[in-house]
Amino acid sequence: MVTATQVSTAWYTVRNIDTVDTPALLIYRDRVLENIRMLKSMAEGDVNSLRPHVKTHKMAEVAGLMLAEGIRKFKCATIAEAEMLASAGAPDVLLAYQPGGPKIQRLLRLVQHYPQTRFSSLVDNPATAQALSHLFETEGESVGIYLDLNVGMNRTGIVPGREALELYLLCATLPGLRPVGLHVYDGHIRDPDLIQRKEKCDKAFEPVTMLAREIVNAGQTPPVIVAGGSPTFPVHARRPGVERSPGTFVFWDWTYYTGLPEQPFLFAAILAARVISVVNSGTICLDLGHKSVAAENPLPRVKFLNAPDAQPIAQSEEHLVVKVPETAGYKVGDVFYGVPVHICPTCALYDRVQVVDDNEVTGTWKVVARDRLISC
Repeated sequence: MVTATQVSTAWYTVRNIDTVDTPALLIYRDRVLENIRMLKSMAEGDVNSLRPHVKTHKMAEVAGLMLAEGIRKFKCATIAEAEMLASAGAPDVLLAYQPGGPKIQRLLRLVQHYPQTRFSSLVDNPATAQALSHLFETEGESVGIYLDLNVGMNRTGIVPGREALELYLLCATLPGLRPVGLHVYDGHIRDPDLIQRKEKCDKAFEPVTMLAREIVNAGQTPPVIVAGGSPTFPVHARRPGVERSPGTFVFWDWTYYTGLPEQPFLFAAILAARVISVVNSGTICLDLGHKSVAAENPLPRVKFLNAPDAQPIAQSEEHLVVKVPETAGYKVGDVFYGVPVHICPTCALYDRVQVVDDNEVTGTWKVVARDRLISC
């Protein structure tokens, strides 16, 4: 058990926590900035090779911290995230989610509303490419296109090979489209051992290299390659000419802390919860339900920094029942500070986060892109 003295001096404790209603998501500004700078150092100073994914934070202020550190390229998964980036002044935004239906029209509106931002999108089939071409040509606009490649995750994308080459060359002939490059997400490669992870990543990347060569041989400009997420970032970081797109690094979470031990990122997003009931000497209840922490994983969904012996045993919409040592002596009102197992969907549960500077909450940031629609 962590002692009271240790808790009072811990980096995550908030002196004015009595002013913060719980459950709350606390964002530690200095640690966010340190993670951004750490990412740059891991890219060996080549900031132009970074294209971080914003799905984790969804906040204009965090994007602003990256822009201030010289990062100019970004990746996102929703139209709202793309608009958040454009409104924050991002000059280059890749929508890493193939648009369909009304999303094509919404993407066009983004291009029209934010001419200072260069937008691009994914395709993995001729029908989507033709739909994009028709609408953008009709409106006298154009959009960049990355071919979404399936290198083993089997979620989206086209397998690199002859069919992929033909699709890329088709895009080069369609008005309104600007073929830019290849998008490679290898999120299925998560081995804790970096050597094994690298072997699998390199093998999955081989057909991508071959496809890029064939595109050049066909008379096209060498394609930009956007590759990886947090697990394979250390591998792609050593690959010349590749843009890397981790996302979770900015806040980090318990899954990556334990599963990617070689990466030194800091916890920068912490859940604050309070004891709302003492069931008995060994059981308490916190105000941290399904609506407050990502619930797609089995229990425990949060690891408590100031109560490492606490074991979540049941959860409902607004409650988390926790088993604690009978000698702990918790009382109603005690504050728990916890690291989410999965931070990305946890962020999306909060409309605002509490910003911590020097162990005090100093303001709030709106999680603006948790909304599916901002204006476009």
